[in-house]
Amino acid sequence: AALIYLMSTAISCEKMLEVELPDNQMLSETVFSDTQTANAVLSGLYAGLWESSPVTGDQSGKLLGLYTDDLTYYAVNATNGLPELANNTQIDSNQFVSSFWNAAYQKIYISNSILEGLEGADHIPAADKARIKGETLVIRSLLFFYVQQVYGDIPFPVTTNYMINQSISKTPSAGVLMRIESDVKEAIELLSDTYQNNERIYINKKAAQLLLGKVQMQQLKWSEAEATLKTVVQSPLYQFQNDITKVFLKNGSHIIWQLKPKNNGDAVKEATIYYFVNAAPTSMALSTSLVSSFQNDLRKQYWMGSVTVGGNTCYRAEKYKARSSNSTENSIVFRLEEAYLLLAEALAQQNKMSEALPFINPIKQRAGQPLLGSSVTQQQLLEEILNENRKEFFTEMGHRFLDLKRAGKLNELQQTKPNWKDQHKVWPLPQQELLLNPHLNPQNLGY
Repeated sequence: AALIYLMSTAISCEKMLEVELPDNQMLSETVFSDTQTANAVLSGLYAGLWESSPVTGDQSGKLLGLYTDDLTYYAVNATNGLPELANNTQIDSNQFVSSFWNAAYQKIYISNSILEGLEGADHIPAADKARIKGETLVIRSLLFFYVQQVYGDIPFPVTTNYMINQSISKTPSAGVLMRIESDVKEAIELLSDTYQNNERIYINKKAAQLLLGKVQMQQLKWSEAEATLKTVVQSPLYQFQNDITKVFLKNGSHIIWQLKPKNNGDAVKEATIYYFVNAAPTSMALSTSLVSSFQNDLRKQYWMGSVTVGGNTCYRAEKYKARSSNSTENSIVFRLEEAYLLLAEALAQQNKMSEALPFINPIKQRAGQPLLGSSVTQQQLLEEILNENRKEFFTEMGHRFLDLKRAGKLNELQQTKPNWKDQHKVWPLPQQELLLNPHLNPQNLGY
Protein backbone atom coordinates (compact mmCIF):
# COMPACT_ATOMS: atom_id res chain seq x y z
CA ALA A 1 0.00 0.00 0.00
CA ALA A 2 2.94 2.26 -0.47
CA LEU A 3 1.25 4.48 -3.06
CA ILE A 4 -1.45 5.48 -0.62
CA TYR A 5 0.63 5.32 2.55
CA LEU A 6 3.49 7.48 1.38
CA MET A 7 1.14 9.99 -0.14
CA SER A 8 -1.00 10.25 2.98
CA THR A 9 1.64 11.13 5.55
CA ALA A 10 0.78 14.82 5.81
CA ILE A 11 3.67 15.28 3.41
CA SER A 12 6.20 16.15 6.06
CA CYS A 13 9.69 15.91 4.67
CA GLU A 14 10.64 13.57 7.46
CA LYS A 15 8.40 11.02 5.71
CA MET A 16 9.07 12.27 2.22
CA LEU A 17 12.83 12.16 2.06
CA GLU A 18 14.05 8.89 3.45
CA VAL A 19 17.42 9.28 1.76
CA GLU A 20 21.08 9.47 2.66
CA LEU A 21 21.33 13.05 3.80
CA PRO A 22 23.48 14.25 6.67
CA ASP A 23 21.99 12.43 9.67
CA ASN A 24 19.40 15.10 10.32
CA GLN A 25 16.51 15.20 7.85
CA MET A 26 15.90 18.60 6.35
CA LEU A 27 12.92 20.67 5.36
CA SER A 28 12.53 21.06 1.62
CA GLU A 29 13.53 24.71 1.56
CA THR A 30 16.84 23.69 3.14
CA VAL A 31 17.29 20.54 1.05
CA PHE A 32 16.97 22.50 -2.16
CA SER A 33 18.89 25.55 -1.03
CA ASP A 34 22.06 24.58 -2.91
CA THR A 35 23.43 22.02 -5.33
CA GLN A 36 25.21 19.94 -2.72
CA THR A 37 22.14 19.16 -0.65
CA ALA A 38 19.96 18.65 -3.74
CA ASN A 39 22.56 16.19 -5.05
CA ALA A 40 22.38 14.37 -1.72
CA VAL A 41 18.66 13.82 -2.16
CA LEU A 42 19.18 12.61 -5.72
CA SER A 43 21.95 10.25 -4.55
CA GLY A 44 19.53 8.86 -2.01
CA LEU A 45 17.08 8.13 -4.82
CA TYR A 46 19.78 6.25 -6.72
CA ALA A 47 20.63 4.31 -3.57
CA GLY A 48 16.97 3.43 -3.22
CA LEU A 49 16.90 2.12 -6.78
CA TRP A 50 19.66 -0.33 -5.88
CA GLU A 51 18.08 -1.25 -2.55
CA SER A 52 14.47 -1.84 -3.63
CA SER A 53 12.93 -1.08 -7.01
CA PRO A 54 12.07 -2.83 -10.27
CA VAL A 55 15.72 -2.43 -11.36
CA THR A 56 17.10 -3.86 -8.13
CA GLY A 57 19.07 -7.03 -8.84
CA ASP A 58 16.59 -9.29 -7.05
CA GLN A 59 13.42 -7.79 -8.52
CA SER A 60 12.63 -7.75 -12.27
CA GLY A 61 15.46 -10.11 -13.21
CA LYS A 62 14.41 -12.72 -10.68
CA LEU A 63 10.65 -12.21 -10.50
CA LEU A 64 10.01 -11.85 -14.22
CA GLY A 65 12.57 -14.57 -14.95
CA LEU A 66 10.54 -16.96 -12.80
CA TYR A 67 7.29 -15.64 -14.25
CA THR A 68 8.41 -16.35 -17.82
CA ASP A 69 10.72 -19.22 -18.77
CA ASP A 70 14.24 -18.21 -17.75
CA LEU A 71 14.13 -19.69 -14.24
CA THR A 72 12.66 -22.74 -12.54
CA TYR A 73 11.63 -22.55 -8.88
CA TYR A 74 12.44 -25.56 -6.71
CA ALA A 75 11.09 -24.49 -3.31
CA VAL A 76 7.58 -25.58 -4.23
CA ASN A 77 6.35 -25.60 -0.64
CA ALA A 78 7.52 -22.06 0.09
CA THR A 79 4.86 -19.73 1.46
CA ASN A 80 6.45 -16.48 0.30
CA GLY A 81 4.44 -16.10 -2.90
CA LEU A 82 7.23 -17.07 -5.29
CA PRO A 83 5.80 -20.49 -6.22
CA GLU A 84 2.61 -18.79 -7.37
CA LEU A 85 4.56 -16.36 -9.57
CA ALA A 86 6.67 -19.16 -10.99
CA ASN A 87 3.56 -21.25 -11.67
CA ASN A 88 1.54 -18.30 -13.02
CA THR A 89 -1.13 -18.72 -10.35
CA GLN A 90 -0.63 -15.39 -8.60
CA ILE A 91 -3.61 -13.56 -7.07
CA ASP A 92 -4.02 -9.95 -6.03
CA SER A 93 -2.87 -10.59 -2.45
CA ASN A 94 0.41 -12.18 -3.51
CA GLN A 95 3.34 -10.70 -1.58
CA PHE A 96 5.41 -9.98 -4.68
CA VAL A 97 2.51 -8.55 -6.64
CA SER A 98 2.33 -5.97 -3.85
CA SER A 99 6.04 -5.46 -3.15
CA PHE A 100 6.97 -4.85 -6.80
CA TRP A 101 4.26 -2.17 -7.02
CA ASN A 102 5.13 -0.64 -3.65
CA ALA A 103 8.85 -0.39 -4.32
CA ALA A 104 8.21 1.39 -7.62
CA TYR A 105 5.68 3.86 -6.25
CA GLN A 106 7.83 4.68 -3.23
CA LYS A 107 10.59 5.83 -5.60
CA ILE A 108 8.08 7.58 -7.87
CA TYR A 109 6.88 9.53 -4.82
CA ILE A 110 10.43 10.55 -3.93
CA SER A 111 11.00 11.53 -7.56
CA ASN A 112 7.93 13.76 -7.43
CA SER A 113 9.16 15.36 -4.22
CA ILE A 114 12.48 16.19 -5.89
CA LEU A 115 10.77 17.67 -8.94
CA GLU A 116 8.53 19.78 -6.71
CA GLY A 117 11.46 20.89 -4.58
CA LEU A 118 13.37 22.05 -7.64
CA GLU A 119 10.53 24.32 -8.77
CA GLY A 120 11.27 26.94 -6.13
CA ALA A 121 14.99 26.26 -5.78
CA ASP A 122 16.16 29.70 -6.90
CA HIS A 123 19.61 29.32 -5.33
CA ILE A 124 20.58 26.27 -7.39
CA PRO A 125 22.36 27.21 -10.65
CA ALA A 126 20.27 26.61 -13.75
CA ALA A 127 22.63 23.98 -15.16
CA ASP A 128 22.56 21.95 -11.95
CA LYS A 129 18.80 22.27 -11.68
CA ALA A 130 18.39 21.06 -15.27
CA ARG A 131 20.65 18.05 -14.68
CA ILE A 132 18.92 17.02 -11.45
CA LYS A 133 15.50 17.42 -13.02
CA GLY A 134 16.56 15.45 -16.08
CA GLU A 135 17.96 12.54 -14.07
CA THR A 136 14.88 12.47 -11.85
CA LEU A 137 12.51 12.45 -14.83
CA VAL A 138 14.37 9.50 -16.33
CA ILE A 139 14.25 7.56 -13.06
CA ARG A 140 10.55 8.25 -12.61
CA SER A 141 9.89 7.32 -16.24
CA LEU A 142 11.79 4.04 -15.94
CA LEU A 143 9.77 3.13 -12.85
CA PHE A 144 6.48 3.98 -14.54
CA PHE A 145 7.60 1.94 -17.56
CA TYR A 146 8.09 -1.21 -15.50
CA VAL A 147 4.83 -0.77 -13.61
CA GLN A 148 2.95 -0.22 -16.87
CA GLN A 149 4.51 -3.26 -18.51
CA VAL A 150 3.71 -5.51 -15.54
CA TYR A 151 0.26 -4.21 -14.51
CA GLY A 152 -1.17 -2.52 -17.63
CA ASP A 153 -3.44 0.45 -16.85
CA ILE A 154 -1.93 2.18 -13.80
CA PRO A 155 -2.15 5.40 -11.78
CA PHE A 156 0.26 8.10 -12.96
CA PRO A 157 0.82 10.44 -9.98
CA VAL A 158 2.96 13.50 -10.72
CA THR A 159 2.51 15.24 -7.37
CA THR A 160 3.00 14.55 -3.66
CA ASN A 161 -0.40 16.08 -2.92
CA TYR A 162 -2.31 13.53 -0.84
CA MET A 163 -5.70 15.03 -1.64
CA ILE A 164 -5.08 14.31 -5.32
CA ASN A 165 -3.31 10.97 -4.99
CA GLN A 166 -5.71 9.30 -2.54
CA SER A 167 -8.38 9.11 -5.22
CA ILE A 168 -6.32 8.98 -8.40
CA SER A 169 -7.68 6.88 -11.24
CA LYS A 170 -5.85 4.65 -13.68
CA THR A 171 -4.37 5.97 -16.90
CA PRO A 172 -4.82 3.61 -19.86
CA SER A 173 -1.69 1.70 -20.74
CA ALA A 174 -1.12 3.44 -24.07
CA GLY A 175 -1.55 6.81 -22.39
CA VAL A 176 1.05 5.91 -19.79
CA LEU A 177 3.59 5.17 -22.51
CA MET A 178 2.78 8.47 -24.21
CA ARG A 179 3.35 10.39 -20.97
CA ILE A 180 6.59 8.54 -20.33
CA GLU A 181 7.75 9.31 -23.85
CA SER A 182 7.01 13.00 -23.34
CA ASP A 183 8.83 13.12 -20.00
CA VAL A 184 11.92 11.36 -21.34
CA LYS A 185 12.07 13.70 -24.31
CA GLU A 186 12.03 16.61 -21.86
CA ALA A 187 14.81 14.97 -19.85
CA ILE A 188 16.94 14.51 -22.97
CA GLU A 189 16.83 18.26 -23.54
CA LEU A 190 17.97 18.86 -19.95
CA LEU A 191 20.85 16.38 -19.83
CA SER A 192 24.30 16.26 -21.38
CA ASP A 193 26.39 13.30 -22.49
CA THR A 194 28.90 13.97 -19.72
CA TYR A 195 28.90 11.46 -16.88
CA GLN A 196 28.99 12.82 -13.32
CA ASN A 197 31.07 9.81 -12.23
CA ASN A 198 33.62 7.65 -14.05
CA GLU A 199 31.74 4.51 -13.06
CA ARG A 200 28.68 5.71 -14.97
CA ILE A 201 26.43 5.36 -11.93
CA TYR A 202 24.45 8.49 -12.77
CA ILE A 203 22.16 8.96 -15.75
CA ASN A 204 23.33 10.97 -18.75
CA LYS A 205 21.64 11.97 -22.02
CA LYS A 206 22.49 8.68 -23.72
CA ALA A 207 20.88 6.65 -20.92
CA ALA A 208 17.78 8.78 -21.38
CA GLN A 209 17.86 8.19 -25.13
CA LEU A 210 18.12 4.44 -24.65
CA LEU A 211 15.09 4.53 -22.35
CA LEU A 212 13.23 6.57 -24.98
CA GLY A 213 14.14 3.96 -27.57
CA LYS A 214 12.85 1.18 -25.30
CA VAL A 215 9.55 2.99 -24.83
CA GLN A 216 9.19 3.67 -28.55
CA MET A 217 9.88 0.01 -29.26
CA GLN A 218 7.10 -1.07 -26.89
CA GLN A 219 4.85 1.38 -28.75
CA LEU A 220 5.89 -0.28 -32.03
CA LYS A 221 7.18 3.06 -33.33
CA TRP A 222 9.92 1.43 -35.39
CA SER A 223 11.22 4.41 -37.37
CA GLU A 224 11.23 6.73 -34.37
CA ALA A 225 13.00 4.10 -32.28
CA GLU A 226 15.56 3.64 -35.06
CA ALA A 227 16.44 7.33 -35.01
CA THR A 228 16.62 7.43 -31.22
CA LEU A 229 18.75 4.29 -30.84
CA LYS A 230 21.21 5.40 -33.51
CA THR A 231 22.12 8.36 -31.29
CA VAL A 232 23.28 5.81 -28.71
CA VAL A 233 25.13 3.28 -30.86
CA GLN A 234 26.90 6.00 -32.84
CA SER A 235 28.18 7.80 -29.74
CA PRO A 236 31.97 7.74 -29.25
CA LEU A 237 31.32 7.25 -25.53
CA TYR A 238 30.63 3.55 -26.11
CA GLN A 239 32.60 0.72 -27.65
CA PHE A 240 31.39 -2.84 -28.11
CA GLN A 241 33.00 -5.24 -25.63
CA ASN A 242 34.46 -8.10 -27.66
CA ASP A 243 35.73 -10.07 -24.65
CA ILE A 244 32.86 -12.14 -23.27
CA THR A 245 34.63 -12.48 -19.90
CA LYS A 246 34.57 -8.71 -19.34
CA VAL A 247 30.93 -7.85 -20.10
CA PHE A 248 29.94 -7.56 -16.42
CA LEU A 249 32.99 -5.70 -15.18
CA LYS A 250 32.13 -2.18 -14.13
CA ASN A 251 34.85 -0.39 -16.09
CA GLY A 252 33.65 -1.36 -19.55
CA SER A 253 33.03 1.33 -22.18
CA HIS A 254 29.98 -0.65 -23.33
CA ILE A 255 28.17 0.23 -20.09
CA ILE A 256 25.61 3.03 -20.37
CA TRP A 257 24.28 3.08 -16.80
CA GLN A 258 24.83 0.92 -13.72
CA LEU A 259 23.95 0.97 -10.02
CA LYS A 260 26.61 0.90 -7.32
CA PRO A 261 26.14 -1.39 -4.29
CA LYS A 262 25.19 0.30 -1.05
CA ASN A 263 28.54 -0.24 0.69
CA ASN A 264 32.04 -0.50 -0.70
CA GLY A 265 32.92 -4.15 -1.11
CA ASP A 266 29.31 -5.34 -1.24
CA ALA A 267 28.47 -7.86 -3.92
CA VAL A 268 25.79 -6.94 -6.40
CA LYS A 269 22.61 -8.84 -5.67
CA GLU A 270 22.80 -10.74 -8.94
CA ALA A 271 26.04 -12.36 -7.76
CA THR A 272 24.39 -14.05 -4.78
CA ILE A 273 20.66 -14.64 -5.37
CA TYR A 274 21.16 -17.25 -8.10
CA TYR A 275 24.11 -18.97 -6.48
CA PHE A 276 24.11 -22.57 -5.30
CA VAL A 277 27.01 -25.01 -5.08
CA ASN A 278 27.74 -28.65 -4.13
CA ALA A 279 24.05 -29.50 -3.93
CA ALA A 280 20.87 -29.39 -5.96
CA PRO A 281 19.18 -25.96 -6.00
CA THR A 282 16.84 -25.31 -3.10
CA SER A 283 15.48 -22.07 -4.54
CA MET A 284 15.88 -21.45 -8.27
CA ALA A 285 17.99 -22.45 -11.26
CA LEU A 286 18.06 -21.68 -14.95
CA SER A 287 15.25 -23.43 -16.79
CA THR A 288 15.82 -26.43 -19.02
CA SER A 289 14.30 -24.57 -21.97
CA LEU A 290 16.79 -21.71 -21.54
CA VAL A 291 19.86 -23.92 -21.09
CA SER A 292 18.93 -26.11 -24.05
CA SER A 293 18.70 -23.02 -26.30
CA PHE A 294 22.50 -22.64 -26.11
CA GLN A 295 24.44 -24.67 -28.66
CA ASN A 296 28.25 -24.31 -28.49
CA ASP A 297 27.65 -20.83 -27.11
CA LEU A 298 30.36 -19.11 -25.09
CA ARG A 299 27.71 -17.45 -22.95
CA LYS A 300 26.82 -20.84 -21.52
CA GLN A 301 30.48 -21.47 -20.76
CA TYR A 302 31.23 -18.11 -19.14
CA TRP A 303 27.88 -16.82 -17.84
CA MET A 304 26.57 -20.01 -16.24
CA GLY A 305 27.74 -22.31 -13.49
CA SER A 306 26.66 -25.92 -13.10
CA VAL A 307 26.17 -28.42 -10.30
CA THR A 308 25.71 -32.16 -10.91
CA VAL A 309 23.98 -34.19 -8.21
CA GLY A 310 22.73 -37.75 -8.66
CA GLY A 311 23.37 -37.60 -12.38
CA ASN A 312 21.29 -34.46 -12.84
CA THR A 313 22.97 -31.20 -13.82
CA CYS A 314 21.43 -27.86 -12.86
CA TYR A 315 22.66 -24.49 -14.04
CA ARG A 316 22.84 -21.17 -12.23
CA ALA A 317 23.19 -17.65 -13.62
CA GLU A 318 26.75 -16.54 -12.98
CA LYS A 319 27.17 -13.37 -14.97
CA TYR A 320 28.39 -11.55 -11.86
CA LYS A 321 31.09 -13.42 -9.97
CA ALA A 322 32.38 -11.22 -7.11
CA ARG A 323 30.47 -12.57 -4.12
CA SER A 324 32.79 -11.01 -1.53
CA SER A 325 35.18 -8.07 -1.33
CA ASN A 326 33.68 -6.78 -4.57
CA SER A 327 35.67 -4.05 -6.30
CA THR A 328 35.01 -4.97 -9.92
CA GLU A 329 31.24 -5.13 -10.45
CA ASN A 330 28.24 -2.84 -10.36
CA SER A 331 24.70 -3.84 -11.30
CA ILE A 332 24.27 -2.96 -14.97
CA VAL A 333 20.92 -1.45 -15.93
CA PHE A 334 21.71 -0.42 -19.54
CA ARG A 335 24.51 -1.72 -21.75
CA LEU A 336 25.32 -1.18 -25.41
CA GLU A 337 24.21 -4.66 -26.46
CA GLU A 338 20.62 -3.73 -25.63
CA ALA A 339 20.78 -0.74 -27.95
CA TYR A 340 22.29 -2.98 -30.65
CA LEU A 341 19.53 -5.60 -30.49
CA LEU A 342 16.73 -3.05 -30.19
CA LEU A 343 18.09 -1.19 -33.21
CA ALA A 344 18.45 -4.44 -35.17
CA GLU A 345 14.81 -5.20 -34.39
CA ALA A 346 13.60 -1.72 -35.33
CA LEU A 347 15.43 -2.01 -38.67
CA ALA A 348 14.19 -5.53 -39.33
CA GLN A 349 10.61 -4.47 -38.63
CA GLN A 350 11.04 -1.95 -41.46
CA ASN A 351 12.55 -4.63 -43.71
CA LYS A 352 15.96 -2.94 -43.60
CA MET A 353 17.67 -6.30 -43.40
CA SER A 354 21.20 -5.42 -44.46
CA GLU A 355 21.24 -2.47 -42.07
CA ALA A 356 20.14 -4.69 -39.18
CA LEU A 357 22.81 -7.39 -39.49
CA PRO A 358 25.74 -5.28 -38.18
CA PHE A 359 23.86 -4.92 -34.87
CA ILE A 360 23.14 -8.59 -34.23
CA ASN A 361 26.24 -10.21 -35.72
CA PRO A 362 28.78 -8.73 -33.27
CA ILE A 363 26.81 -10.25 -30.40
CA LYS A 364 26.65 -13.63 -32.14
CA GLN A 365 30.34 -13.45 -33.04
CA ARG A 366 31.35 -12.72 -29.43
CA ALA A 367 29.34 -15.75 -28.34
CA GLY A 368 31.08 -17.97 -30.93
CA GLN A 369 27.91 -18.36 -32.99
CA PRO A 370 27.55 -18.47 -36.79
CA LEU A 371 26.87 -15.06 -38.30
CA LEU A 372 23.74 -14.25 -40.22
CA GLY A 373 24.05 -13.64 -43.95
CA SER A 374 22.20 -11.58 -46.50
CA SER A 375 19.84 -14.46 -47.37
CA VAL A 376 18.06 -14.30 -43.99
CA THR A 377 14.37 -13.44 -44.26
CA GLN A 378 12.60 -10.82 -42.20
CA GLN A 379 10.76 -13.46 -40.16
CA GLN A 380 13.96 -15.41 -39.56
CA LEU A 381 15.83 -12.31 -38.48
CA LEU A 382 13.14 -11.21 -36.04
CA GLU A 383 13.14 -14.70 -34.53
CA GLU A 384 16.95 -14.63 -34.27
CA ILE A 385 16.80 -11.25 -32.53
CA LEU A 386 14.26 -12.57 -30.01
CA ASN A 387 16.44 -15.61 -29.34
CA GLU A 388 19.58 -13.50 -28.99
CA ASN A 389 17.81 -11.24 -26.52
CA ARG A 390 16.99 -14.28 -24.41
CA LYS A 391 20.52 -15.68 -24.48
CA GLU A 392 22.17 -12.32 -23.98
CA PHE A 393 19.96 -10.92 -21.21
CA PHE A 394 18.70 -13.91 -19.20
CA THR A 395 18.01 -12.88 -15.58
CA GLU A 396 18.70 -9.21 -16.43
CA MET A 397 16.06 -6.60 -15.66
CA GLY A 398 13.08 -8.62 -16.89
CA HIS A 399 14.19 -8.55 -20.53
CA ARG A 400 12.51 -11.80 -21.46
CA PHE A 401 9.08 -10.59 -20.33
CA LEU A 402 9.49 -7.22 -22.06
CA ASP A 403 10.75 -8.78 -25.30
CA LEU A 404 7.99 -11.39 -25.53
CA LYS A 405 5.41 -8.73 -24.74
CA ARG A 406 6.69 -6.43 -27.48
CA ALA A 407 6.70 -9.31 -29.97
CA GLY A 408 3.14 -10.29 -29.03
CA LYS A 409 4.41 -13.74 -28.05
CA LEU A 410 3.80 -13.97 -24.33
CA ASN A 411 1.17 -16.64 -24.90
CA GLU A 412 3.87 -18.89 -26.38
CA LEU A 413 4.81 -19.50 -22.75
CA GLN A 414 1.92 -21.98 -22.72
CA GLN A 415 4.38 -24.42 -24.30
CA THR A 416 6.55 -24.52 -21.16
CA LYS A 417 4.29 -23.03 -18.48
CA PRO A 418 1.23 -25.25 -17.96
CA ASN A 419 -0.82 -22.65 -16.06
CA TRP A 420 -0.22 -19.76 -18.47
CA LYS A 421 -3.39 -17.99 -19.62
CA ASP A 422 -3.96 -14.90 -21.72
CA GLN A 423 -4.75 -12.87 -18.56
CA HIS A 424 -1.17 -13.39 -17.38
CA LYS A 425 0.12 -10.79 -19.81
CA VAL A 426 -0.37 -8.49 -16.81
CA TRP A 427 -0.38 -9.06 -13.07
CA PRO A 428 -3.39 -8.22 -10.91
CA LEU A 429 -3.43 -4.84 -9.23
CA PRO A 430 -2.51 -5.32 -5.55
CA GLN A 431 -5.55 -6.03 -3.43
CA GLN A 432 -4.58 -3.53 -0.74
CA GLU A 433 -4.35 -0.69 -3.27
CA LEU A 434 -7.88 -1.38 -4.51
CA LEU A 435 -9.18 -1.41 -0.94
CA LEU A 436 -7.50 1.92 -0.15
CA ASN A 437 -8.50 3.58 -3.42
CA PRO A 438 -11.62 2.20 -5.13
CA HIS A 439 -10.95 4.54 -8.07
CA LEU A 440 -8.32 2.03 -9.22
CA ASN A 441 -11.06 -0.48 -10.01
CA PRO A 442 -11.85 -2.50 -12.02
CA GLN A 443 -9.33 -5.20 -11.29
CA ASN A 444 -7.41 -6.55 -14.30
CA LEU A 445 -9.41 -9.04 -16.33
CA GLY A 446 -9.24 -12.61 -15.06
CA TYR A 447 -8.25 -11.74 -11.49
